[in-house]
Amino acid sequence: MRSVSTLALLLGAEGMQHRVNPIRKVVTMLQMMQNKVEAEGKAAQGIFDKFMCYCANAEQLLGAAITAAENKIPQLEAGIKEQVAEKKQLEADLVAHKADRTAAKGAIEKATALRSEEAAAFGKEKSDADTNIAALGKAIPAIEKGMGGFLQTNAASVLRSLSVTMEMSSVDREMLASFLSSKSGYAPASGEIVGILKVMDDEMKADLAAATTAETAAVSSFEGLVAAKTKEIDALTASIETKTARVGEIAVHTAEKENDLNDTVEDLAESKKFLADIDVNCEKKQKEWAEYQAMQTQELLALADTIKVLNDDDALELFKKTLPSGASSFLQIQVTDKAQRQAAIEALSGSKDPRVDFLTIALRGGKADFSKILKLIDELVATLKAEMTADAEKKDWCNAEIDKTEDNKKILENKVSDTETAIDDAKESISTLNTEIEALDDGIKALDKEVAEYTENRAKENAEYTEVLAANNAAVDLLKFAMNRLNKFYNPSQYQPPAKRQLSEDEQITLNMGGTLAPTDAPGGIAGTGIGLVQAAPPPPPEANLAYKKKGEESNGVIQMIKTIIADVDKEIQVMQLEEKDAQKDYEKFMNDAKNKRAEDSQSLTDKEGALAETTEELIASEEGLKNTKLELMATDKALSGLHGDCDWLLKYFDARAEARTGEIEALGKAKDVLNGANY
Repeated sequence: MRSVSTLALLLGAEGMQHRVNPIRKVVTMLQMMQNKVEAEGKAAQGIFDKFMCYCANAEQLLGAAITAAENKIPQLEAGIKEQVAEKKQLEADLVAHKADRTAAKGAIEKATALRSEEAAAFGKEKSDADTNIAALGKAIPAIEKGMGGFLQTNAASVLRSLSVTMEMSSVDREMLASFLSSKSGYAPASGEIVGILKVMDDEMKADLAAATTAETAAVSSFEGLVAAKTKEIDALTASIETKTARVGEIAVHTAEKENDLNDTVEDLAESKKFLADIDVNCEKKQKEWAEYQAMQTQELLALADTIKVLNDDDALELFKKTLPSGASSFLQIQVTDKAQRQAAIEALSGSKDPRVDFLTIALRGGKADFSKILKLIDELVATLKAEMTADAEKKDWCNAEIDKTEDNKKILENKVSDTETAIDDAKESISTLNTEIEALDDGIKALDKEVAEYTENRAKENAEYTEVLAANNAAVDLLKFAMNRLNKFYNPSQYQPPAKRQLSEDEQITLNMGGTLAPTDAPGGIAGTGIGLVQAAPPPPPEANLAYKKKGEESNGVIQMIKTIIADVDKEIQVMQLEEKDAQKDYEKFMNDAKNKRAEDSQSLTDKEGALAETTEELIASEEGLKNTKLELMATDKALSGLHGDCDWLLKYFDARAEARTGEIEALGKAKDVLNGANY
C-alpha cells in the first residue's frame, strides 16, 4: 500500500480537496443495493401475482378450452368425412362425364362418316337418274316424230342400258330390246315403245323424288343429331370443368380441416396435461416465492445491518482517526529532493530488471546528480525499446521459420506417404506383371507344342494319305490293266492297246538308218505290268494244266466284278481326297489362328516385359527417393527441434516480457518526470 505522501503526489493537492469520503461511498453503494433488491422484489411480486391469478382461473379457462376442443373435433371429423365422400362422388361423376363426352364425340364421328357415305350414294343415284331422265326426254319426242337416226344417238345407248338394268316386264323388255336392235328407227309398235318409255320416265322421276326426299330427311336428321350431341358435349364439358374445380376446392378445404383437426387434437392434449399438472405447478411456484421472499429478507437485513454499523457514531469517530477526512494535511506537504527521490523509487518499485535496481540504488544513495540519473533512464529506455524490437523481430522470424519448417515437414511426410503408396503399387504391379508374363510365356510354349504336335500329326496323316492314295491308284490301274487284258481275249472290241512308246531322238535316228533298236526291258511292277510299288521278285509259277478252255461267260462276271471294285476304290479315293482337303483346310486355319494368337501373345509379352522393366525402374527410383525424402524429413525434424529450442521460450513469454518492458518503460518515464519536477 502506497504511503500518504506518495498518494498526495499521485492525486495532487487540488484533487484531495474534492475527494469523497470512502466510507460514505461504501454506504451509498450499499443503499443502492438495497433499492435494487427491493425493486426486483416488487417485479417478482407482480409476476407471482399474475401466475397465482392464472392458477385461480386456470380450471375455468382450461375447462372451457377443453370443452370447446372436444366439441370441435367431432365436427371437423364429420366435415372431413363428408368432404371426402363428396370428392369421391365428384371424381366418379367426372369419370362418367368424360366417358359420355367421348361416346358423344364418337357418335358424331360415326354419324358424319355415315352421312358422307349416304351423300355420296345419293349424289351418284341423282346423277344417274338425271342422265337417264334426260335421255328419255330426248328419246320420247324423237320416237314420236319418227326420227330415223335416233338409234345412233347417245340417248339410244342409254335406253339400251336401261333395257337391261331397269325393272320391267319381260314383254316390255323384249319389245324395247327389239326396237333398239332394229336398224331403222321405225317400227309398227312405236306407239307401245313410247308408252313404255313414258312409264319408265315416270318411274324414274318418282324414284328420284323419293330419293331426294329421303336425302333431305337424312340431312335434317344428321344435323339434329349433331346439334343434340354438340349440346350434350358442351354441357358435359361445362360440368367437367365445374366439378374439377370443385374437386380442387374440396381437396384444399379438406387439407385445411385436417390441419385444424391435428392442431385441435394437440391443443386438447396439452390443455389436459397442463390442467392435470396445474395444482403441482401452482404449489411449486408458491414454494419458490416463499424461498425468494426469505432470501430477499435475509439480503435486506444484511445490507441494513452493514449500513447501520458504518453509520454508527463510534464507527465514524474511529474512521476520523484512521482515515484523512479533509485536504488540509495534504496542503502542508513540501516537495523536496528527498521526496522526489522517494517518489521516483516508488515509481520504479516492482521491477525485476537489475538495471532498474541499479537506478534505484543510485537514487537511494545520498545526494545524486539528477542529470546523470536522467541520462541513465534515457539510455535504459532506449535499451528496453531496442530489446522489445529485437524480441518482436525474432518472434516474427521464429513464427515464419516454424510455419515454413512445419509446412515443409508436412509436405515431406505427405511425400513419404505418397512414395510408400507408389512403392506398394509398383510392387503389386510387378507381381501382377510377373504372373501375367509367366502365364503368357507358358501359353506361348503350350501353343508352340500344340502346333508342333498338330504339324507332326498332319504330316503323318498326309504321308499315310499319300501312301494309301498311291496304293489305291495303283490298284485301280492294275484292275484296269487286268480288265483290259481280259477284254483282249474275251472282248476284243473293248480292248485298248497300250500307247506306243515315244522314241527318243537317238532311237529315231537308228531306225531311220535301218538299224535295230535294243530290246526293251520287261516292264516291272506287279506281274510285269509296270504297275505297283513293290519291286520284290515274283514267286515261282505253279504247275498248270495246258489243256486250255476259254471261259467266256465266267470272264464277263470277273470283268463286271473288277468294274465294281474299281468303282468302290474310286469312291474311296474321292472320300479320301475330300477328307484330306478338309484336314488340310482345318490345319491351315489352325496354323493361321495359332500364328495370330502367338503374335498377339508375343506382342503382349513384349509390352508387359517393357512395362515390368519400366515399373522396376520406377520402383528403384521411388525407393531411392523415399530414402532421400526420409533423410530430408529427419533433417527437417532436427531443424524444427532446433527452432523450438531457440524460439519456444521467447514465444511463450513474449507477451509477458513485452508487458514487463512496457511497465518498466512507463515506470522509468514516471521516475524521469518526477525527477524533472512533475507532480503526480
